[in-house]
Amino acid sequence: MASTISGGVVIGLGLSCSTKLSKSVPSTRPCRLSVKMAVSIEKKTFTLQKSEEAFNAAKELMPGGVNSPVRAFKSVGGQPIVIDSVKGSKMQDIDGNEYIDYVGSWGPAIIGHADDEVLAALSETMKKGTSFGAPCLLENVLAEMVISAVPSIEMVRFVNSGTEACMGALRLVRAYTGKSKIIKFEGCYHGHADPFLVKAGSGVATLGLPDSPGVPKAATAATLTAPYNDIAAVEKLFNENKGDVAAIILEPVVGNSGYIAPKPEFLTAIRKITKDNDALLIFDEVMTGFRISYGGAQEYFGITPDVTTLGKIIGGGLPVGAYGGRRDIMEMVAPAGPMYQAGTLSGNPLAMTAGIHTLKRLQKPGAYEYLDKITNQLVTGILDAGKKTGHAMCGGYINGMFGFFFTEGPVYNFDDAKKSDTAKFARFYQGMLEEGVYLAPSQFEAGFTGLAHTSEDIQKTIDAAEKVLGQI
Repeated sequence: MASTISGGVVIGLGLSCSTKLSKSVPSTRPCRLSVKMAVSIEKKTFTLQKSEEAFNAAKELMPGGVNSPVRAFKSVGGQPIVIDSVKGSKMQDIDGNEYIDYVGSWGPAIIGHADDEVLAALSETMKKGTSFGAPCLLENVLAEMVISAVPSIEMVRFVNSGTEACMGALRLVRAYTGKSKIIKFEGCYHGHADPFLVKAGSGVATLGLPDSPGVPKAATAATLTAPYNDIAAVEKLFNENKGDVAAIILEPVVGNSGYIAPKPEFLTAIRKITKDNDALLIFDEVMTGFRISYGGAQEYFGITPDVTTLGKIIGGGLPVGAYGGRRDIMEMVAPAGPMYQAGTLSGNPLAMTAGIHTLKRLQKPGAYEYLDKITNQLVTGILDAGKKTGHAMCGGYINGMFGFFFTEGPVYNFDDAKKSDTAKFARFYQGMLEEGVYLAPSQFEAGFTGLAHTSEDIQKTIDAAEKVLGQI
């Protein structure tokens, strides 16, 4: 269904007892034992001292102290947390603080962190080896599962990340069509390959960076951009570049400018425009694939692209990516065809195993109905709390993907998203962190729920949100 719409405790027990005998009247009655219990409950002190020490050391070892920019908390301020362990819907940092997690390793943890069945399967697979650099049967199994689930995919190529998947898809559509230009949408992120770093979202938007230094003009000269949800802008680009556009690539539901859903007519119109102009349509479903429905956004909306990119969930928490599409297009890929792409760890048995067992769980009846239920409760609860405490907020969700902005809205594109009060979001973020709720550390990132989230998790989060919103 699509919709727009704590700290721990330390308990101390003090026991005292006394015998009281009557002084005036001798008594043979048993002594009366009085037990007094003094119970003190105090909130555990929230500290990030160990995280701070570890992060300061990391800054001497890695650029900015992290291996992916958004983890550095640049847009929300404060001390980045250093994680020690995860399980189910929870994370624990090295200071011992526990959080209800709505990032889910940026999407993969849809069935919960460190799932017992996935871990058991990985343990068995590891006994045979971690990487073969040669074909393995597990690749066939996961490929069959992906092809049977995703409407557009008749053949699939596994890679090691979403970025790599989008790079392969871009080269593929250019090879197939013989054209060079692509259209992407402002605020949409398709990985950090040079041609995509034009008005990109995700960490680029989080840090407020312009087009990245080090990207030659020639690398982006064939990249055209339009505002998301703006059909007229797309038509204009095709009119100005007749016969030169190879493909449109887009996030069917934007997650890298915050959560932005397509207008009802948008995806249908984009599909028609590409067909009318002999161009291909790429759905970047690295985020939405197997999340908003088992068959991804294309199944949910009933719009079939020509090529699809996947990642995150299909690796069950291990590094993975994939691109696939119509058979005649995919047969351009080497060694079946002339378009070259390769990878040392592509299709490795561990990622395939984790993906297989994650998808098996998602096939069980009621999985997506449950995601719809809890995400509805979460988003409705947070937005109601915002209204109750006098904050301008808007937001929405589809099954296991959600987001909200500190602006009246509606938010239809990246320019609308940038109207959000990011300073207020930063204060909200820090308050929620202290209350034991871990959200994406950027206004411009979607959030994720999973099957491991409980009704208690959701209610605790809503209660925390109301408390924090009442304070900022």
